[in-house]
Amino acid sequence: MLTDVDCRNAKAKEKAYKLSDSAGLYLEVTPTGSKYWRWKYRFGGKEKRLAIGVYPRVSLKEARKQRDQARDMLDAGQDPSAEKKVQRLTAKLLANTTFEGVAREWFDREKQTWVDSHAARIIRRFERDIFPFLGSRPIADIATPEMLSVLRKIEERGAIETSHRAKWDCSQVFLYAIETGRAERNPIDGMSKGALKQPVARNLAAVVDPEGIGQLIRAIRGYQGSPVVRAALQLAPLVFLRPGELRQAQWAEFDLDGAGKFAAGGAAMWEVPNERMKRPKEEKELTGGHLVPLSSQAVQVLRDLYPLTGRGRYVFPSPRTPQRPLSDNGVLSALRRMGYSGDEMTGHGFRAMARTALAERLKVEERYIELQLAHAVRDANGRAYNRASFIEERTKMMQQWADYLDRLAAGADIIPIRSTAA
Repeated sequence: MLTDVDCRNAKAKEKAYKLSDSAGLYLEVTPTGSKYWRWKYRFGGKEKRLAIGVYPRVSLKEARKQRDQARDMLDAGQDPSAEKKVQRLTAKLLANTTFEGVAREWFDREKQTWVDSHAARIIRRFERDIFPFLGSRPIADIATPEMLSVLRKIEERGAIETSHRAKWDCSQVFLYAIETGRAERNPIDGMSKGALKQPVARNLAAVVDPEGIGQLIRAIRGYQGSPVVRAALQLAPLVFLRPGELRQAQWAEFDLDGAGKFAAGGAAMWEVPNERMKRPKEEKELTGGHLVPLSSQAVQVLRDLYPLTGRGRYVFPSPRTPQRPLSDNGVLSALRRMGYSGDEMTGHGFRAMARTALAERLKVEERYIELQLAHAVRDANGRAYNRASFIEERTKMMQQWADYLDRLAAGADIIPIRSTAA
C-alpha cells in the first residue's frame, strides 16, 4: 500500500507509470510530473477505469474514500463511471435554472436543425417579448398566470399570431426544463384554447412564386432531420396529395417498376386506396383508388428510402413505432424547423403550389390538374371522369412538373406569367 510520502516523492519519468495502492486504486504519474488517481474495476465483464482526481488536491485518504464509495456503487449493480458522468451533467444543468438560461440552452441545441432566418426570428421573439419579463425568473417558479400575462402583452399590441408562436416556443423551453430536471410542470398546459385571442382564419398558406418554390425545394433537399421526414418532404411536392394521404402511404400501394400492377402499365404508379381519399361516397363506390403517376424523381426518393422502411408496412413510419404512420405534425414540424411559419407554408400548401404553377407557369390543362388533385371533374354530360382518365397526359404532366422543380431548385430562369383575361 502507498503512503503519502510515496505519493509526494514520486518523480516524473520518460514514460507514464503507475504506483499501486490497494483494491484497484493506483496513482498514475505522467512524464510532465502530473499525478492522477485512478481506480481499476470490472463492470459487465469489461475492465474499466474511474478518474478520481489529481494529487495532491485529492489526498491519499480522500482517494481511498472515493474508491470505497465507488465499490459500494458497483456492489449495488451501478457503473461508477456512468454515474459520475450523470452527476457531472446534472450539476452543470442545475447551475443554470433561470428561464433565459434554459431558453438559450434549448435554442443552442435546436438551432442546428433550423435555417438561419428561422433561428433569428425565434431568438428575436424571446429577446423582445419574453426575456425582459421572465428572463431572470427561476424557471421552476413560473406559473400559468404569470406566463399568460406576458403573452397577453404581445397580444395587446395586436400581434395575435406572434403571441401564439411565442406560446409554442415557451412551451418547448418548459418541456426541455422538465426533461433536464429543472422544472416539474409546463405552465402552458394550464392555458385553455381561449386564453389568447385566436388569429383570423385564412386560406392555407402556400409558396407559389417560382423563386420561392426554388428556395423551398433547396431547403427540403438540405433538411438535416430524420431521413424518413426528409423523404416525405421530398415526395410531397412531387405528388401534391393531402398530408394524410401522403403520410399513411403503404409500400403495397406502389408499382415502382411500371409493371401495370394497378392497370396502368408503362409508368411507375401509386394507387391510394379510396378509404383514404377525400371523395364523395358515391364516387368511391364507382371507382378504384386514386392513381398517382410517379415521376423518375419520385421513384428515386422511394427507392432511396426503401432500405430504411421497406420491410415494414408504412413508407413513412412513426419514429416511435413502425406499426403506425408518421404523425400529422411530422411534415409540418419539419417545415417550421426549416424556417417556414404557418403563414408562409403548410402541408396542404404543396397542392396549391402545384395547381398554381402547373396552370399559370406550365400551361397544363386544368382538367388534368384537377383530376390529379382528386377533385371531382365532369364531362359535358355531367359524368365524373374515372380514375384512369387521361392517365397518359397526367403521367407526362407529373414528369414535366418534377423537371420544372429541378430547374427552379437549380436557379433556372423563371417563366413569366402571360396576362390573361379575368
